[in-house]
Amino acid sequence: MRTTRTSTGHDESGITTAEYAVGTAAGAGFAALLYKMLTGSFGDQLLGRLFDHVMSLLGIG
Repeated sequence: MRTTRTSTGHDESGITTAEYAVGTAAGAGFAALLYKMLTGSFGDQLLGRLFDHVMSLLGIG
């Protein structure tokens, strides 16, 4: 593994791990928010409207 040093001489070899941790936490939070929205009444309405719209575009509904 290559070690990166800043102009002040500090070692930043662990910064990539911290960035992955923040990205993973943000992704998990976003997934939880989507799950909460789509499993409630808002999700039912959204999916129903989307289904109806696609069916009308296809000329079926």
